[in-house]
Amino acid sequence: MSGLHRSSSSSKNIGNCLPSKELLDDLCSRFVLNVPEEDQQSFERILFLVEYAYWYYEDNAVENDPKLKSLSLKEFTSLLFNSCDVLRPYVTHIDDIFKDFTSYKCRVPVTGAIILDETYERCLLVKGWKGSSWSFPRGKKSKDEEDHACAIREVLEETGFDVSKLLKKEEYIEFVFRQQRVRLYIVAGVKEDTVFAPLTKKEISEIAWHRLDHLQPANNEVITHGVSGLKLYMVAPFLSSLKSWILKHPSPVARRHNKPLKALCVWNARTSLGGNGTATVENHNRKPELRTTTMESNNRKPELRTTTMESHNTKPEPRKTTMESHSTKPELGTATVESHNTKPEVDHSQDIEPADSFINFKFDKSVILQAME
Repeated sequence: MSGLHRSSSSSKNIGNCLPSKELLDDLCSRFVLNVPEEDQQSFERILFLVEYAYWYYEDNAVENDPKLKSLSLKEFTSLLFNSCDVLRPYVTHIDDIFKDFTSYKCRVPVTGAIILDETYERCLLVKGWKGSSWSFPRGKKSKDEEDHACAIREVLEETGFDVSKLLKKEEYIEFVFRQQRVRLYIVAGVKEDTVFAPLTKKEISEIAWHRLDHLQPANNEVITHGVSGLKLYMVAPFLSSLKSWILKHPSPVARRHNKPLKALCVWNARTSLGGNGTATVENHNRKPELRTTTMESNNRKPELRTTTMESHNTKPEPRKTTMESHSTKPELGTATVESHNTKPEVDHSQDIEPADSFINFKFDKSVILQAME
């Protein structure tokens, strides 16, 4: 981080200043110290709180102060640990803690939806804010959240579309990638002129309808390219089961042979008025109703949304910190397709033990109380 400067009112280093100690202390107090005691019992829970603080910094502080530098999560974590009195004793172990946390997040169950149009010829895909790959809208489960509720929430956050009235709990496809369970509910019959626009900042850059026959890859790996060259992430493994489902559930609307072959873009961050990836413009001459996201600004403490692993007493992630680790290729598990009254047994036990950095951790409450005085 050499060559960077602390943010100050006199600084002229546009986009190159580190957050001030005052800002870091405020974020630490707001997101790490002023939370229920149960959220301070292990490093994995604390790191999720740090991640909330990071999102707030990126989505609000950086956006409102052009002098501030946009940081990676690891850079921000290191700065916060060095600045916060409660976290500073663990700075020497920050690399191991962050490595364990990253590994832990990759085991959090994920749910989402495969949204099909009225003819079942196209599905809705979203493209991440910084990446180039497309995927089904999905995200990690929150604490005590049911699978279908997580899917409804994540789809709403990433697309602005409420699938709660269309989603059927028994209609889903499920895969296990190494230790991470991914369940996608099949939501069919959505009109192509439906309004889509993400409700979270800087998470989704584009939303489009893509033809299923253009997504069929040459292999069944997690990261692949469709026949048209489209880069796909966690799409290919679901296509075979999806096509089997479509064969058993014919579309009530006849296929239109005059439909364009290319993808149909329904939302793009670059053409939105806000330019920050939120639902700010009218699409198809209608404007979606915006809801309040979990991260609120205006100097108010945001309502934290904590997440959980399915087994034991651990707990993980939020919005979509989707861990698209493009440097690894997870092993594919067996797909589970549940439809109507056919309910195959699925082993949802995770049996995850905390990493070394998490074992025997206990927050020093006296330091917390002293810091809050």
